Amino acid sequence: MHLKPTGTTGRQRISEWHRESGFTPAAPTPDATGTAGAARPLRTDEALRALSARFAARAATHDRDATFAFENIAELHQLGLLDLTVPRALGGAGAGLAEARRVVHHVAAGDPSTALVLVMQILGHRNLAQDTLWPADIREQVQRSAVEHGALINSLRVEPALGSPARGGLPATVARRQGDGWLLSGHKIYSTGIPALSWLAVWGRTDEPSPRTGVFLVPRDAPGITVVPTWDHLGMRATGSHDVVFDSTPLPAAYAVDLRLPEAWAERHDPAWAVWTSTLLGTLYNAVAHSARDWFVAWLNLRAPGSLGAPLATLPRFQEAVGRIDSWLLASRIQLDRFSADADAGAPASATDSNLLKLNITDNAIAAVELAVRLAGNPALSRGNPLERHYRNVLCSRIHTPQNDAILVNAGEQALRAAAPPAAHANPPGTNA
Repeated sequence: MHLKPTGTTGRQRISEWHRESGFTPAAPTPDATGTAGAARPLRTDEALRALSARFAARAATHDRDATFAFENIAELHQLGLLDLTVPRALGGAGAGLAEARRVVHHVAAGDPSTALVLVMQILGHRNLAQDTLWPADIREQVQRSAVEHGALINSLRVEPALGSPARGGLPATVARRQGDGWLLSGHKIYSTGIPALSWLAVWGRTDEPSPRTGVFLVPRDAPGITVVPTWDHLGMRATGSHDVVFDSTPLPAAYAVDLRLPEAWAERHDPAWAVWTSTLLGTLYNAVAHSARDWFVAWLNLRAPGSLGAPLATLPRFQEAVGRIDSWLLASRIQLDRFSADADAGAPASATDSNLLKLNITDNAIAAVELAVRLAGNPALSRGNPLERHYRNVLCSRIHTPQNDAILVNAGEQALRAAAPPAAHANPPGTNA
C-alpha cells in the first residue's frame, strides 16, 4: 500500500517561513569521520534568551487570535532544537533531561504554547529512542525526518467519549483490515500541534474478535484526515489543539507499530517515562510563573500612586508577596533540578514521586501567579498587560494527565499499603484493639 499526500502540510508552511525569513536549518554535526554521532555543541543561554525574547514579542498576538506560531517552529528547527532527543547516531542531539529542561524553560518563558508542542516532540522522540518494538526502519524514518526536516510528532490519545485512556477503557478509534493494510476511523480531541505535525501516533484498537490496542503511525498528509478547528480555550490558545477525524484513512500494515492485547500494556514499564513527562511539563508552567513574577516585580517598581509618593515596591506588603512568590519558585527549581539530575544519572524517581513532582510544581506555579494577580488588582486583568495571559496559561497546568486526584489517591494508597501491618499484627504500634 502506498500513501498519496493531500493538501498543504504544516511542514510546507514552516519551510515557506524559512525561505521568506532567510533561515537555514542547522545541519547535523559530523564527527571526525564525517558521519553524524558526535556530541553537538549546546545552544548557549544567551542564544536561548534571544530566542525567548523573539517568541515573547509574538505571543500576545497568537494568544489573542488563537493562531499557531509556525514561525516559532521554524526557528526551533533552525537552531536544531526539534531533534533534542533523537540519538546522536542519527544526527540528533541525544540530550538528557537536564538539557531538555533548560531549552524548554527558555522557550516557555517566551511562548508556552510553542513550548508545549516542543515538549511533546521531545517526549515522543525520547520514547522512540527507548522503544525497540516499533519496526526499526519506520522508527528511523521518523527520527531522521526530525533531524533533516524538523518534522513534528505527537500522540493522539484522547477521545470525546473515552476521555483520556489513562483512566481505562477501549478507544473508539478502530482499524479494520483491508488487503495488505489497515483503514483507520475515529475522532481524537486535544491534538496539540496538529497544524504543524508530520506524524500522528494514534491510539486505537483493531476490529478483531479479541481487539488489540496500541499505536498506529499516521502520516499527516495521508488521505481521509480532517482537522476540525475546535480549539478555543481559556489558556494555551496557540497550541492548535484541534479535533482530528479519521475516515477510513489507509495505512500500510507495518504502520500498526505497536499492538497488544489490552492487559499486556500493564506489563510495559519505562522507569524514566514519568519523570521526563512531569519534569518537562513542570518546567513549562514554572517558566510561565517566572514570567508573571518578572512582570509583577517590574510593575511594582514603576507603579507610584500619587497618594503614596513612592513605588509600590517600597511597601512591606508587596515585598512580602514577592518573597513568598520567590520561595515557591525556588522550591520548584530545586525539585526540578534534582529530579533531572537523578534521571540523567540513571536513577530516575519512581512514577509515584514523579507524579507528585508535577502536582507540587503546578500548585506552586498557580499559587505564585494568583498572588501576583490578587495584589496587582485591575491592571492584572487588563488585556494590555501580559499578567492576565500568564494566569490563563498557568491554569492549564492542571489538565495534563495524570490529574491531581489520581496522583494523590495513588500516592496515598501506596503509602497506606506500605505501612499496613501483617495480618497477624493488625493493630498499629501503640494502639489497642
